[in-house]
Amino acid sequence: MQERLNNQGRTRWRRFAAMMVPATAAAGAILFGMSSGAIASDITVSGQTFKIGADRLEGDGFKQYGGIVREKGKAGKAGKVHPVALSEISSAELYNLCQSVRADLPGLPVVLTINAGEGKEPARAKDLLIAMDSLDGNATFTNIKIGRDARDLNPTAQAGSFGQNSEHVSITNLQQVSRYTTAATFNLVGLRLKVNVGDDAKGKECF
Repeated sequence: MQERLNNQGRTRWRRFAAMMVPATAAAGAILFGMSSGAIASDITVSGQTFKIGADRLEGDGFKQYGGIVREKGKAGKAGKVHPVALSEISSAELYNLCQSVRADLPGLPVVLTINAGEGKEPARAKDLLIAMDSLDGNATFTNIKIGRDARDLNPTAQAGSFGQNSEHVSITNLQQVSRYTTAATFNLVGLRLKVNVGDDAKGKECF
C-alpha cells in the first residue's frame, strides 16, 4: 500500500514538474463555436486542464476554428481525444494575468499559480495558438467574419468546417479553461510563480 502511494506521488510530481514550463505560456481567447475535424499538428497533451484569468485581453489578428487534441496513448494504443476550440492571435496584451493548475498529491492539495502584467505594463505574446474547453467573459470584435471555411484560416483545419476571424478582439473579465497553448514569444512582465501546498492551496486557483 505504501509503495503504491509512493509511486502515485512520484507520478504526480513528474506531471506537476512537466506543467511548470508550459504554464508560463498562458493566454486567452473567445469561445464562439466548435466543430470537430481539425487536428493541432501532432500535439499530444497531458489530459489535465489549467485555468487562465485576466482583467482584459487585447488581441490583433484573431482566428478561430474547431479541432481536437490527443493524449499520449499507452502500449501502442491511441490516446484519448478531446474536442477543443482552437484560437490564434497574432499579437496579444493581457492585463492582470493569472494562471493556475492543480497538481495534488495523495492527501495533499497542490496548486501552481503564475501572475504577471499586474501593473501598467501588460503581459505580451506573439503568435499564440490556444486549445480551450471553455471561456467566459465580455467580448468585442472589430470587423469580424463569421462562418468562414476553417481551411482558409489554417491549412490544418478540416475543409468546409466552421471558422471565424476578426481584425481585433477585446475581452474583459476573461476566465478560460485550456488544454494547450503555445506562443512564438511571451513576455511576462512582473512574473510571480508560486507553489501553494496544503492549506495555502485552498482558494488559490484563478477562479
